[in-house]
Amino acid sequence: MTADGEEGGRRRSRRPPLRGLAVDITPLRVSRDFRLIWTGLLVSELGSEFTLVATFVQVQRLTGSPAAVGIIGLVGLVALVGGTLVGSTILDAYDRRKLLVLSQLGYMVASGLLLAGTLMGRPPLALIYGAVALIAAVSAIDGPTRSAMTPRLVGRELLPSALALSQVIWNGTALIGPALAGIVIARLNLSWAYGIDLVTYLAMLGAAFAIRPMPPERAEGAPTGWGAVKEGFAYLRGRRVLQSTFLIDIVAMVFGMPRALFPFLAASQFHAGAQVTGLLFSTPAVGALAGALTAGWVSRVRHQGRAVIYAVVLWGAGIAAFGLVGDHLWLALAFLAFAGAADVISAVFRSTILQLSVPDSLRGRLSGIHILVVTGGPRLGDLEAGLVAAAFSPAVSVVSGGLLCVTGTALLALLVPELRRYHAGEDA
Repeated sequence: MTADGEEGGRRRSRRPPLRGLAVDITPLRVSRDFRLIWTGLLVSELGSEFTLVATFVQVQRLTGSPAAVGIIGLVGLVALVGGTLVGSTILDAYDRRKLLVLSQLGYMVASGLLLAGTLMGRPPLALIYGAVALIAAVSAIDGPTRSAMTPRLVGRELLPSALALSQVIWNGTALIGPALAGIVIARLNLSWAYGIDLVTYLAMLGAAFAIRPMPPERAEGAPTGWGAVKEGFAYLRGRRVLQSTFLIDIVAMVFGMPRALFPFLAASQFHAGAQVTGLLFSTPAVGALAGALTAGWVSRVRHQGRAVIYAVVLWGAGIAAFGLVGDHLWLALAFLAFAGAADVISAVFRSTILQLSVPDSLRGRLSGIHILVVTGGPRLGDLEAGLVAAAFSPAVSVVSGGLLCVTGTALLALLVPELRRYHAGEDA
């Protein structure tokens, strides 16, 4: 454990007396490096949301095709898989601070390409898809690096609280970012959205330079290169609880992620433009942020496997309901917020099970697989949603996806009883 983690252990007795629902901010108080990374991530993720919305809107404007927008997800998924395989050879072999620095530079190159292409006037689709692929490939290194650092920065006891604080960022920026992006795109242009993203990466880059070095804890004679990749996947063999936490998120995101359809739903169902598109992107984060800010209770839950199952079922039900409301915008937004709250609870418990079950020497590689699932699932979901919408309609795509999510989760719970029985602290 690093000095920050040890300091966190000594100071837990000084945790604020608030024991109810409010998120525990102790990790921010006791760990300087966690605080720096958290703050840098807050700024950079806000910018990333601008690019997320801008790429969907730009491809829609260029092509008018739901399938072309859905291909954004496929391109990102392929790059993410490749990035995960390559990244797994280095995640547990090099100083994680250096990997964090390099990943921020990679993001900045991708944002610069999108900005330059947009300033050209009518960029080729290949440039947009290429930049999306670069972002996805870099995320396969950036995300696992930060995830692997967190347990050493805050210690085991504070890990659920640290993960909940990270969810505050993901969902706070997902709430504010797309709404702001919609306004910027509607009132200014796409170039401004990409430019804002480019500048915000400087915050995370500065934080990465400011934290202390963090070389991984490697055993003598540990495998390197592709041997390290095989070791990571071998660790999962026979660990049905860990496997099922990955599978249940794939089910939720592949079938229940409707974001590729938001530009089309805004135009055809709600008769609006970029601002409502941004609102649809933001609204799941309203519920998710509320869930994260009131996640003080998560560390007291023992039946963590059941909590994951219930949360994913509620996510799918919320998405299906969203697709059934017709042109009632505010009712649609309410169901999206409900789904977002369920999703964040699932994410906190799945991440906790993973980080507390895996030794530090393997944590980077297993976090890489986790990030592949968490960020690859929505990208595959973009493709699924776009193809079903092209074959039928956006509404049919959303409703069927939500129902398939509920059905798939129930089936997985029946087939993997170990997940239903899993208690906090057990070997997953």
